[in-house]
Amino acid sequence: MSPRAIVVGPPGSGKSTVGRLLATRLGVAFRDTDDDIVDRAGKSISDIFTDDGEPAFRALEEETVAVALVEHAGVLAVGGGAVLSELTRGRLAGHTVVFLNVGMAEGVRRTGVSSARPLLAGVNPRATYKALLDARLPIYREVATIEIGTDDLLPADVVTAVEARLGETGGVEAAQHNRGA
Repeated sequence: MSPRAIVVGPPGSGKSTVGRLLATRLGVAFRDTDDDIVDRAGKSISDIFTDDGEPAFRALEEETVAVALVEHAGVLAVGGGAVLSELTRGRLAGHTVVFLNVGMAEGVRRTGVSSARPLLAGVNPRATYKALLDARLPIYREVATIEIGTDDLLPADVVTAVEARLGETGGVEAAQHNRGA
């Protein structure tokens, strides 16, 4: 078993929203590894960072993604930092990976200064977000088979763009035979 599409991107790119809509359109289940992590740990991601630290969170994330890649056959959204793990990047190879790209201004607008996003908390969220994008953008592109810019699109439009690209690349059974499934 293998996911039909894996959605990656920075915080605020729309991984969960777009992933759910894509799964619905393709008639498959949706799974978010961030939800799996919260279920496994019995506490929020913010609390994991605070109580256990980022290295403990990243180890749990790595394990959770590995399990989901084996167990889940639908659309899978992975946390924004999951691609930082070399092991996870290796596990993503050979899969259809959709990178939802969001610019700094739009990403900051979408995420705000939410305490649910521990890596963005702090004195200057814009600078923190920019540094996060600068560090991760090459990694997202390394693992992606499809890249979609999300800044000026509604979630449904992003899904339509993803479906079109899946059809072009032969992913997800050529987007369910170009929606004739």
